[in-house]
Order: sequence, then structure tokens, then C-alpha cells
Amino acid sequence: MSSIANKDGPRIRHVVDDGAPYETIGVDKLTPIIGAEITGIDLGKTLTNRQFDEIHRALAENLVIFFRDQHITPQQHLAFGRLFGELHIHPAAPHEEGEPALMKIHADKNSPRANGEGWHSDVSCDEEPPMGSILHIKQCPPHGGDTLFASMYAAYDALSERMKTYLAGLNAVHDGEPVYRGLYANHGIADKPKYPRAEHPVVRTHAVTGKKALYVNRGFTTHLVGIPRDESDAILNYLYDHSENPLFQCRFRWTENAIAFWDNRCAQHRAMWDYWPHTRYGNRVTIKGERPF
Repeated sequence: MSSIANKDGPRIRHVVDDGAPYETIGVDKLTPIIGAEITGIDLGKTLTNRQFDEIHRALAENLVIFFRDQHITPQQHLAFGRLFGELHIHPAAPHEEGEPALMKIHADKNSPRANGEGWHSDVSCDEEPPMGSILHIKQCPPHGGDTLFASMYAAYDALSERMKTYLAGLNAVHDGEPVYRGLYANHGIADKPKYPRAEHPVVRTHAVTGKKALYVNRGFTTHLVGIPRDESDAILNYLYDHSENPLFQCRFRWTENAIAFWDNRCAQHRAMWDYWPHTRYGNRVTIKGERPF
């Protein structure tokens, strides 16, 4: 890795992919542009520096990485997240008792909804949205319940040069209020007086890779700043449709005790709720990120 100064934001740490083979883990790509299954590692054990570096590299290169058959405890789950930074506390969702950083992910026959049904980047309404999320699924439905992930690098790269010029320097509002108010009432979670709201660049620069990624999503983005509302709606709807192109995606079929670790700075995801009346349950640990630039 190397670093360069950036006048508009934090220092960028570039991950250099020199094509060297991985030494401590196996990396099996799901598609050429996004997603990889990681083998040969037990996340319940203390990682060596080399293992950590290679997991970090695999995340940077693939945007989302998957680990199967990981029988980890909640404390090991939290400890793995802390290797990558301070943990993020969700502004609305339920969590395990005594562990505010251990979010509950649960849907069954009595649920009015499931977590993450629409395309989004986790809590992009925060001033400093999460860097990454680590989801450990402990109970799976017999069929269905896949999660889709999409590369926002690929979405940005596929835009026309004229559209890239139009979007350069634009900010968008991301608002948690219409998303979170009343969302977790079935879990007995009372609403807060207010929820996060922030302005972020429509195109952000990744703090590790230095690549540009499209950073708007259906879940939280409400409008472009300084643009007439009808024009804003039209542009955003185009960008949503564009970013959800299947060519930019991978799809992960869950098995019990599998883990997905995705980078919220350059990937969106969508959880399929196609398994009613069956149950899907697990925990998510989320890592704090930096202000987008």
C-alpha cells in the first residue's frame, strides 16, 4: 500500500494489486468485478498480521467477501469488526441485550418486513457513514433469502462522460427520518426525536483504493442539492436504475454460519425476502467510516 495526500479529504491509502497470489487465504471470485468467497481461515481464532492484511486486500479488491462455516461467538464477531476500526451503533435498529454494536437481523412469519429489502448502503444518512458491515447468519430458511450486492465502481465507470461531468461536484441529501420512523415498532423499539440527515457527494472517492464510486441509493437519498426537484428526481431515478443493473452484481446464497463482509463505500446491497413464512436470523457488526469526499 502507498499513501498520497488529498487536498479535499483524508489521506488515500492505495491498495496495490500486483497480481501476487494470496499466501494465507483462498480467494474464489463470484464475478470478475464484485464478490469473492474466502477459504482457509477460521475467524474464531486470532488472526496473524498477514492474514489480516490479506483479508483487507481481498475486501478492497472484491468489495464484498464471504466466509462459510464460521462458528464464532458474539464476542468474536465484535472483535473481528474492531480489527478494522471503531464500531458503529445503529441509530434505530434493535440490538442484542448489553451489546449495542451487535445488531439483530431477524424476520419470521410474524414480521411485517425484513431488513434491507431495497437497494441501499448502510446508514448513508450519517455524517460519517459506516465503512463496512459484517453479517453473521445463524439460521437460514430452507430456500431463498439470498443477498444481492452491486459495485458502485462499475456503476460510475459505466456512466457517459457527459453524465460524469454533470455529477462532478454535486451533493445529495441522505435522510434517515422517512426510513427509520416506525420501522422497528414490531420489535418494541420506540422512535427517537430525530434521525440522522446528511449531505454527501454524489460521486465519492474511496479512502483505500482511490477509485471513484457512485454514492446515491433508493433507501436514503432524497434529492440533489441546488437542483430543481423535478430535475433531481429524474436524475436520481436514472442513477438508481443504472446502479441496479445486474451486470454490476453478484448474488450470495446463504448457509448457516456464513459471514458476509461488505464495503459500504463502494457497494450497495439488497436482501431478498422471498422465504416467508420461514425464519432468517443473525447479527450484524458495523464499522465506523469517514466523511465521504
